[in-house]
Parts: sequence; structure tokens; C-alpha cells
Amino acid sequence: MTGSIILAGLGLAALGFGGRALLRQMPNAASKMQEAIQSLPKFDAESMANSKYYRGGFDPKMNKREAALILGVSPSASKLKIKDAHKRIMLLNHPDRGGSPYLAAKINEAKDFMDNSK
Repeated sequence: MTGSIILAGLGLAALGFGGRALLRQMPNAASKMQEAIQSLPKFDAESMANSKYYRGGFDPKMNKREAALILGVSPSASKLKIKDAHKRIMLLNHPDRGGSPYLAAKINEAKDFMDNSK
């Protein structure tokens, strides 16, 4: 019985010391939190417009511009560049390696479109 009273007293003392230490650090933590929030990057429409990634979905019908964007080549790229780009992108997005079947189909469609347009 006396052992449990001693343990309860030690627990309350530890809780009190911990709470006091936490309260003493609150002003520092608040200022550090404000600094961290202010240092976060801003996401506005202008910064997204200048992004290196294409914003928007796929066109209903494949065109040369979209095929070039998907493969990451210029619209006038050679067949060798198209083949290399297709291989590189397909290795990253193949469904057998966890990629999306839809994206793999769009990549193949872009390659076929670019090959047929040459």
C-alpha cells in the first residue's frame, strides 16, 4: 500500500516537472513555429504556371504536341530519340513495376503517333 502511494507521488512529481519544462519552452516553440511557417514555399498560381511540369489532363484525341510532351522530346525529334525516350519513360511507368496501366497506354499511344507522323 505504501509502495503504491510512493509510486503515485513520484509519477505526479515527474508530471509536474515535465509540465513546467514544457511551459518554459512554449515561447521558444511558438517563435520557431512562426519562423518555420514563414519559411515554407509559397504555392500560388504564378509559381505553378512557371513549373517544369505540364498542368492539365490529356486531350481527347492524341496530337503531335501532346505526344511530344508525354515523351519529353521535341515535336520534330528523330525516330531514334523517340525510341530512346519511350524506353526510358516506359521503364519508369511500366505496370509490372507498379506504374499505371493508363499512363503506359498513353505513353505507347504517344510513341505510335510520333512514329506514324514521321
